[in-house]
Amino acid sequence: MSSDHGGGGSSGSHSLAFRVMRLCRPSFHADPLPLRVDPADLLVGEDIFDDPLAAASLPRLLHSSPDSSDLSYRSRFLLQDSSDSIGLSGLLVLPQAFGAIYLGETFCSYISINNSSNFEVRDVVIKAEIQTERQRILLLDTSKSPVESIRAGGRYDFIVEHDVKELGAHTLVCTALYNDGDGERKYLPQFFKFIVANPLSVRTKVRAVKEATFLEACIENHTKSNLFMDQVEFEPAPHWSATMLKADEHHTESNSQTKETNKPSVLIKAGGGIYNYLYQLKLSSQGSAQMKVEGSNVLGKLQITWRANLGEPGRLQTQQILGNPITHKEIELHVTEVPSAVTLERPFSLPLNLTNQTDKELGPFEVWLSQDGSLEDKVVMLNGLQKLVLPRLEAFGSSTFTLNLIATKLGVQKITGVTVFDAIEKKSYEPLQDLEVDVMLDDAKTYWFNCLRS
Repeated sequence: MSSDHGGGGSSGSHSLAFRVMRLCRPSFHADPLPLRVDPADLLVGEDIFDDPLAAASLPRLLHSSPDSSDLSYRSRFLLQDSSDSIGLSGLLVLPQAFGAIYLGETFCSYISINNSSNFEVRDVVIKAEIQTERQRILLLDTSKSPVESIRAGGRYDFIVEHDVKELGAHTLVCTALYNDGDGERKYLPQFFKFIVANPLSVRTKVRAVKEATFLEACIENHTKSNLFMDQVEFEPAPHWSATMLKADEHHTESNSQTKETNKPSVLIKAGGGIYNYLYQLKLSSQGSAQMKVEGSNVLGKLQITWRANLGEPGRLQTQQILGNPITHKEIELHVTEVPSAVTLERPFSLPLNLTNQTDKELGPFEVWLSQDGSLEDKVVMLNGLQKLVLPRLEAFGSSTFTLNLIATKLGVQKITGVTVFDAIEKKSYEPLQDLEVDVMLDDAKTYWFNCLRS
């Protein structure tokens, strides 16, 4: 953290000065001794077990501990315990530098204002605030209850905390307004600058498969320490439900009332480690029509919580994740029941449903089979009236009707070109998706057909 002294309200040197120390978890103290060795490696080779006599004497060599009264420290490089090989003495070290600050962490700082003069200062008003490019956050203000006095050589200490929610340059501004030994009112500002970096990046991919939407979230660790993911939860938008898919087939509902407890954390290694999460999203039946009308493609957002090596917590929330754009359809035409079997040259019915997906009244409508292509290509045709007239539909209303059709060829045939036309707006809507039906002979014709073949 860099420190700058700002221009004061009065000239001359100041009796007070701020000292700032970041409060964070201590680190393990690494033993500065060279690499330690196992005594067995100095005495035996890889082929010791090939010789039965040498192998029998190995336990005696390994258990011959050095004399504790030996003051020459000849054994200080030897492994007395297997844990000694990692070089950790069991001691902890306080932070020796300001270190890196990441988005989602809590910035905690110990601030001390010292009186380095030979006289007492009185009526000290202290303020501490964080300044970013967007805002100023007040952390401490003693205006209503100033510090009565700070004796010569004394100090006043306090601790401030701030949840880091912005990237980029931050400035911790510490100011003091006080009366010095001569009774002169002085103003002391000091600035401590630091940079907030992004601890991780989240890349998402959205794939729609039939009625389900799959969201893949790839989380990459940009810090210099391992991150242990406590929770990576997807909070779905209204009318959506989310399920986390796991390789062990144990899935978790994101909108369920119960959460997993005592679950193991997911390790994402330092310096570019990644981990992928997969969620299955489904749109509720109540929200399906509304979503299609509004055209909204907001799926939800991710809530991510983690801990670093020594338990330092962190928390991030992503922006709203967008899915594939939902096309706006004024009306929707679909088949309510597909005919299981159709008899050749016998009329059959195709039940349909027409839904108004707007907030206004539409219609009346005309329904027909489009005449694109030659008549020879039309295997399934309308039987009877070639145009069906439907009444107006109220907002978000629906109507069921039936088309009478007839098939002229055997086999699997397609019903194509079912078109809806708005008689007032004078426009045609998207035709019904092609539908396949199985056209067969009736029982009598099948009997004579089999007789002729035999």
